[in-house]
Amino acid sequence: MGKTIIEKMISTHCGKEVVPGDIVDVTVDARVARDFGGANVVKNLMENGLKLDDPARTFFTFDCNPGGSDQKYAANQQRCRDFARNSEVRIFDIDQGIGTHIALDEGLIGPGEVFVSTDSHANIMGAVAAFGQGMGDVDIAAAFSDGKVWFKVPRSMKVILKGAPLEGAAPKDIVLKMLKELGANGLLGYSAEIYGDYVEALSLSGRITISSMCTEMGGIIAILPPNEAILSELGSEVELSEILADDDAHYDREIEIDITGVGPMISRPGHPEDVVELVRVGGTKIDSAFIGSCTNGRYEDLRVAADILKGRSIAPGVVLKIVPSTRKIWERCLREGIIETFMDAGALVGNAGCAGCAAGQIGQNGPGEVTVSTGNRNYRGKQGKGEVYLASPATAAASAVAGYLTSADDIPVEPMLFQKGEAISSVASAECTKVGEVSTVFRGRIWYIPRDNIDTDMIYHNRYLSITDISQMGQYSFDNLEGYEDFAKKAGEGDIVVVGKNFGAGSSRQQAVDCFRSLGVSMILAESFGAIYERNAVNGGMPIMTYEPVEGGFSEGDEIEVEIGSGRIRNITKDVEIKGEPFSSVQMEIYRRGGLLKRPCE
Repeated sequence: MGKTIIEKMISTHCGKEVVPGDIVDVTVDARVARDFGGANVVKNLMENGLKLDDPARTFFTFDCNPGGSDQKYAANQQRCRDFARNSEVRIFDIDQGIGTHIALDEGLIGPGEVFVSTDSHANIMGAVAAFGQGMGDVDIAAAFSDGKVWFKVPRSMKVILKGAPLEGAAPKDIVLKMLKELGANGLLGYSAEIYGDYVEALSLSGRITISSMCTEMGGIIAILPPNEAILSELGSEVELSEILADDDAHYDREIEIDITGVGPMISRPGHPEDVVELVRVGGTKIDSAFIGSCTNGRYEDLRVAADILKGRSIAPGVVLKIVPSTRKIWERCLREGIIETFMDAGALVGNAGCAGCAAGQIGQNGPGEVTVSTGNRNYRGKQGKGEVYLASPATAAASAVAGYLTSADDIPVEPMLFQKGEAISSVASAECTKVGEVSTVFRGRIWYIPRDNIDTDMIYHNRYLSITDISQMGQYSFDNLEGYEDFAKKAGEGDIVVVGKNFGAGSSRQQAVDCFRSLGVSMILAESFGAIYERNAVNGGMPIMTYEPVEGGFSEGDEIEVEIGSGRIRNITKDVEIKGEPFSSVQMEIYRRGGLLKRPCE
């Protein structure tokens, strides 16, 4: 039987043929840590006495706080600089832009290769048929040290985009349509291959937009098979036959999404998957707009915005923030007069970086503020205390001019105005770990939270990401989850958290696992976990398990007993048996030694 694209890549990088479900060690071509995760990566390396496998394949990219405007971020960045200087590791510092885009533009990664980063949108590498994975600090430290990490080969899904959208529809509109159809967990656990005439004609910029938002659908990666034009743009000499799926490749699922007649789409605040046609919310007054991010900060995105803003002004009282994804794109916009157009229109143009998705750069909004953003996420609190709509660069630019949500072909002569009264180092020597007997049975009171898609900002908000001391993390657990803001004060030692589907969706932050360890929560049960969250929990030695829901199986405060070796779950209070998935041999081995980076004594 033939192989899918992901199966080919993993087979090549582990040295043997693989099938979905296999767990293998995969050689990583480029290993990257960002500024918010980099300090913890360095800390993990030093505390465990680990050295670098290959400094030439190891990089730091400072893109979350490229101004170094937060003292804790600045300290983390400097810690990485000190480590890099002593280790001959290359840093793309605060003047260079978003790490994943730098990796593409600088040739750090190419078709058929493997890339890991402390960035949950590392899977934008699917735009060039590379395998990119966001990971937590422990995983990246292991990749730095060993040159490889373990992967469970994912199942593959074929997604066919059928038909043609309206003229002028942007790739962002198409991926929002996909998100509407698939939902927040429609690609959960899958490597998706995206096909169709529309995909074949897409530029690299458009491919990046679509692959970037795979994370918001729960996917491992969304791969857009390249053609000769894309390979030429990348300067790649790889043969297409080496990376494209075989004709007889097997897909676990095949689905079609009809994009016929798709026009401007928009995601309503709070949930990226809450997508409607723009006309449904047209006329909504806005306070601000943002154009940028790893999803829409390419030259082509800024060119579209400039064409709309040329000769126009931003509506009075509205702030438009624009951030190119890389310094090279910024410089090209400067040479071609695009920056001048932005400035003439009244926009604020920031230096290259993540911007609105990260707390440390322009793009955050305040309480009551309504923003239209070209980013990939609008989780509650992710970009500030206000409301965030997700849309294309054309929609964001047009809305900034109009003062309200509108499309590029419906910009008014006069903007809507605000009315009065409107709401305004050296490597440390580490001892080996003596692997002894650890409990494989857990018994405790449950916190039953029957909600799906609880994301990492709800679990552990990004405003606390600079904290590296686990003992300080517990107090912030769930403080951004509505109804559970006081969870940390009420949770007891040995409590068990039971939740719904896709728990831990969103960011790659390890803190969203470690906060529960800090509190003394003994384990987490979920119907399913976000892919990165699952890795982080396993690697951190935090017991997690999926279960098959049973009507009335759990209630708040029940006492349960869980055997991780067998997957047996018994609700003692109700005298009910519930089936769970037992620990894999890899998971059990990591758990027994206390975490991925703990080295057992010989």
